Amino acid sequence: MSHPLVADVALDVRLECLDETGRGHHLQSVMAYHRQDPFAITMTFLTPDESLTWTFGRELLIDGLRRTSGDGDVSIAPAVSPTGQRVVLITLSSPDGRLILQARQSQIAEFVERSLVVVPLGAEVENLDIDALVSQLLS
Repeated sequence: MSHPLVADVALDVRLECLDETGRGHHLQSVMAYHRQDPFAITMTFLTPDESLTWTFGRELLIDGLRRTSGDGDVSIAPAVSPTGQRVVLITLSSPDGRLILQARQSQIAEFVERSLVVVPLGAEVENLDIDALVSQLLS
């Protein structure tokens, strides 16, 4: 039986979803960090129909604050919006298509800093719950 992890850090993040014409549409999400899964973060998109969660590496998010990072399903890059605001672009790719999201850099940086207080870089292995991971893989 799998038990949902309680987030040690959670932050509501307002995203702007950029369509193929470059127009933005607002999307509400929650970023979460769990001490028991110290290498990953989750981003849950909240919609009226259902929630959708993407999981990717915390280090990818950290690197993406400073430079373009990631070359698979998730890539993250710093940018400047047309209004001059510092933002982070998060690109999610799947067989169904590609979604480009824009978040305020300050929100992403706040989330990262809070996660680093919970588990500093380099201390992830000490917090990894191997038993829970094996249980999850076998279920």
